[in-house]
Amino acid sequence: MKFNWGTGIVIAIVCFMGFILFFIIKVQSNSLYDNELVVAEYYKQERGLDAELESEQNAAGLVHNVTIENTATDIKITFPEGFDYKQITGQVSLYRPSSQKLDFEIPVSLSGSYMLIPKSELAGGRWDITLDWNYNGKAYRTKEMFNF
Repeated sequence: MKFNWGTGIVIAIVCFMGFILFFIIKVQSNSLYDNELVVAEYYKQERGLDAELESEQNAAGLVHNVTIENTATDIKITFPEGFDYKQITGQVSLYRPSSQKLDFEIPVSLSGSYMLIPKSELAGGRWDITLDWNYNGKAYRTKEMFNF
């Protein structure tokens, strides 16, 4: 068999395709390379988008909005003045973009006009905090992003 430019190009293309296929198979089969979705059921979440936008508009319309502060030892969530804290319900979602395993939710339980989340439970890095809460049958939503 005679080795010429055409044969060399075909061999180079076949070697390159084999190289790429090797890495695709390696990444798909090894649990070290975990391919996480941001949200497992994003179609279901998409259906509730209008309600989320309405609750964000409700929160933006408040005279005194909820504040989420990054203090030295805690995350402090302060609810608006004039609201009866006993009638506030909801949950706080802490989302870690780099690892789905670190995401968690905390129900809103108040003994005053604010709620504390200890930083000792959080890994360092970026966190997206979403507060979904209800007061007198009206839904509100506040989002913040922090780096610890």
